Amino acid sequence: MNEQFTQQAQEAFNAAKEARIPENVQAMAAESVAKGRETYQKLNAAAKDSLKAFEEVITTAQAGARAISEKVLNNTAANAEAAFDAAQAIARARTLPEAIRLQTDFLQKQFTVASAQTKELFELSTKVAQQTLESISSAANRTSASFKFNS
Repeated sequence: MNEQFTQQAQEAFNAAKEARIPENVQAMAAESVAKGRETYQKLNAAAKDSLKAFEEVITTAQAGARAISEKVLNNTAANAEAAFDAAQAIARARTLPEAIRLQTDFLQKQFTVASAQTKELFELSTKVAQQTLESISSAANRTSASFKFNS
């Protein structure tokens, strides 16, 4: 029985060696591979475009955060210097009324400065938010366009 099985297996193997894959099956397989490769290349390119877009959004947001941080630090430094200058002037005052006048002048000036600083910071924050949103919108549009495939 073992010989009969071996003979049948050998005959099947010989027949398989001579079998030909039909041309239409070969063409279909080749076309499937080509379409699979094309789809992969498009997805890969879209993924790379998405990564670039994400990096641009992050860069824009970081630049905006840096600008706001610098503005806050500069304002803080200016306010601290003004406070020290006022304190020094008050310390040199010869009379109580002069010290009160210097303190009052400083406070009035600081209220004006604080108002201007707040306005500048608000305008800068608005500008940064707008730039970041524009960057996000642009990135989303490019990413969306890169995922549209032509049939």
